[in-house]
Amino acid sequence: MEAVDRLPTFADVAAAAERLGGVAVATPLLESAALNQRVGGRVLLKAEPLQHTGSFKFRGAYNTISQIDAAAVVAYSSGNHAQGVARAARLLGRRATIVMPADAPAIKLAHTRADGAEVRLYDRQGESREAIGAEIAAATGAVLIRPYDDARIIAGQGTVGLELAEQARAAGAIPDAALIPCGGGGLIAGCSLALAELCPGIEIHAVEPAAFDDTRRSLAAGARLANPAGSRSICDALLVPSPGELTFELNRRLLAGGLVAGDAEVRQALAFAFRHLKLVVEPGGAVALAALLAGAFDARNRTVAVVLSGGNVDPALFAAALGEPAAG
Repeated sequence: MEAVDRLPTFADVAAAAERLGGVAVATPLLESAALNQRVGGRVLLKAEPLQHTGSFKFRGAYNTISQIDAAAVVAYSSGNHAQGVARAARLLGRRATIVMPADAPAIKLAHTRADGAEVRLYDRQGESREAIGAEIAAATGAVLIRPYDDARIIAGQGTVGLELAEQARAAGAIPDAALIPCGGGGLIAGCSLALAELCPGIEIHAVEPAAFDDTRRSLAAGARLANPAGSRSICDALLVPSPGELTFELNRRLLAGGLVAGDAEVRQALAFAFRHLKLVVEPGGAVALAALLAGAFDARNRTVAVVLSGGNVDPALFAAALGEPAAG
């Protein structure tokens, strides 16, 4: 079976950690007295905005591209996978073409181009990024790097969970639960492989934007469901039509359930992270923190790990969120 199409295991996550050693940033696990007091428990925050390119996506991209023999790669992404692939391709000496929506945040477009990638813009509502990526791959011979439905991508993202578990143990903490942002499901699938192995009995919850809760609904239904056409959210990094095939197969086995956070709650989380953690977090990266702050998960007398998955936020949106009155 092709590596792209098989289900990864914990051994794959451990192997990815070896490849990423000395290349990826071992991002810190942070704690905030203000947050602990507010939720009545102990919260451990994994700070992936401090990763190369500002998100966890670099991990999976590097793990994947380092294992392929091709001069060029192509990917489709709203921005974070784009930047991760562009940076990994540059470090590994490969050419990269990235298919990105025309409405992607300008900061993500600029950073993708700055790493030497060629960007092909498309209309998110009227065109298929998958079809465009396949056409480019067929015409140029480039290898397609999927954003989440690839065992190598999932394993690379899983190093977030592996680091988290090891750092929690070093801090004398055993997480009872983990809240992890979820779009296509690669991050949470990989993290779940690591956390289930290293933190037996942990409850793992996917957290999604309220208008894009396809994984939550799919878990409840026992089958992959799509999001309604025309849905909107400020969490641009998490806007996928439905769960991935590989990722859902893993997530239905490993997750306890799904939670949601609305745009207003996400904006409050952006402001909280800035004021109390001194971190810049993007909307999709803050959705798990948003659900926790909004009370969607009861953290009282529990130790909860929360992944902050990225920090590539549009400056105007971020400034507006900071200008809103603080909640709670």
